[in-house]
Amino acid sequence: MNRLPSEWRRLYAPTAPGPGPGPGPDAATQADPIDGTNLVDAQGRVRALVLQLGRPADWSALSRVWQGVQLDLAWPAPAIAVSGKDGYQLWFSLAQAVPVAQARTVLTAVQARYLSDVAPARVDLWPVTDANVPQGGRHAPVIPAEPDRPEHWSAFVAPDLAPIFNDTPWLDLPPNLEGQAELLSRLVSISFTEWEMAQAQLGITMVAQPTTTTPTPTAASPQRSAPATPATTERAPAVSQSDPRRFLLDVMNNEAIEMPLRIEAAKALLPFVPPN
Repeated sequence: MNRLPSEWRRLYAPTAPGPGPGPGPDAATQADPIDGTNLVDAQGRVRALVLQLGRPADWSALSRVWQGVQLDLAWPAPAIAVSGKDGYQLWFSLAQAVPVAQARTVLTAVQARYLSDVAPARVDLWPVTDANVPQGGRHAPVIPAEPDRPEHWSAFVAPDLAPIFNDTPWLDLPPNLEGQAELLSRLVSISFTEWEMAQAQLGITMVAQPTTTTPTPTAASPQRSAPATPATTERAPAVSQSDPRRFLLDVMNNEAIEMPLRIEAAKALLPFVPPN
């Protein structure tokens, strides 16, 4: 059974599925969750925030955001994705939906804090406001997705493998859906308290409160752990990141690393294996 739709809904659907059995009022929407139109609800609210750095991709710069929001804002680690084109993305999950305008305000402040030395034209933020659509906003293309160009798949990637996609921010083969679900299953959403505290720390004032007052159910969420940092992330043996093949081989053969990461490394090695 493919777990990816349920993990996607848990983290990014505007209305998170509750722990109770049976279909709810949003069952029709949740039946097809891997669809960007579902990331903004009818009231113009979102739980998914996406920050992309590209043209060209630059993990050394974007990793400052990934680390900084954990260390400075006490947010849980966002998902890391390669866009399938020319950039890296960070996917943030909120426990409680907020208006599109508020989401953009916070993302813009995060960009200013951690990417002030990066040309604004290289950064994309989602959602974007759009008065021409009923919801009042549009969102990023979903991950993973069918590529526009052959062998250019978008996908979520593990933190330790992110640097090797710097020159080619895509997968040559379709990502394994169970591996994608496993990566998402380790993530938790930013709580409303963490969201409010971050706004104060970022110097944002007079931001409208979310229109919903009912906390999103979190019973199905993984247990929250301490913020991930380079010091606490399990890593493969130190090798030169300029040699992707050697790096991937070390990850794949290291029995101390979790199996989903080793499988992802093996899959990424396939283009380096000569045909029989």
